[in-house]
Amino acid sequence: MRPVMELVLTLVSPDAGLAGAAADRAQAALAGAGVAVKPPRALGPGAYELPLLADREAAESVVHTELDGQPVDICIQPAAGRRKRLLVADMDSTIINVECLDELADFAGLKAEISAITERAMRGELAFEGALRERVGMLKGLPATALQQAYDQRVRLNPGARTMVRTMAAHGARCVLVSGGFTFFTSRVAEAAGFQANRANTLIETAGALTGEVGEPILGREAKLAALQEEAAALGVEASSALAVGDGANDLAMIQAAGLGVAYRAKPIVAAQAHAKIDHADLTALLYFQGYRADEFVTD
Repeated sequence: MRPVMELVLTLVSPDAGLAGAAADRAQAALAGAGVAVKPPRALGPGAYELPLLADREAAESVVHTELDGQPVDICIQPAAGRRKRLLVADMDSTIINVECLDELADFAGLKAEISAITERAMRGELAFEGALRERVGMLKGLPATALQQAYDQRVRLNPGARTMVRTMAAHGARCVLVSGGFTFFTSRVAEAAGFQANRANTLIETAGALTGEVGEPILGREAKLAALQEEAAALGVEASSALAVGDGANDLAMIQAAGLGVAYRAKPIVAAQAHAKIDHADLTALLYFQGYRADEFVTD
């Protein structure tokens, strides 16, 4: 028999009215299944939490069945340790709106070819390290000025990213951006969003142009996991105190190792194995999942 635990169900939707209705439906469905569940509590516009006492897998099954097809993001997790001490986030297509390498490829007239390789790598169909070397090799000779152009013209923080990072940092969490992309971009995105540190790969250039090479060793799936473990150890906490979020196959190891691993608009292989998904709301859903109220958010 699986253990009964003190859990919290969090529901977040961009539609506030629908979120409230979904919370009521979830409570009724859980109660009908014999689960001890308390009434929904509003955390903010479109965000509700319901404390419950249940087997986690059974509760998830009830809620996902009841709300199937609804534009609501669902997270069921233990109530204890819900607010995390460490955030480890992917950058491309997670904290920002684009894949930086694909945007660089556009300046080289190779976006279609390189984007196709990126998509396969993010789906887990190609080994990340080899796919990265192949794509960077195709950019040999691209003027280094294209990096700043790509950043200025293409890179934008995803909705809720800056509020999410700054709120966690303000409440004592360490926030680290860990990317299979490049330090040129992570350093700028980290500053814009409020991350305290960033890790990524290095593009090699000479005489004002890319050489088609990337610094070794390449930061990929295992390095992202190692980053989470190293950052947690430096804080003196377990991986269970970490929140990891990403969208691609190279994020999966850190997502699975974290206390709360979240798939953001993710590839199927990641969405299927993460603890929770964000498919509808913005990145402030990560705050609601941790029990933050909207009046605790740090906003500009």
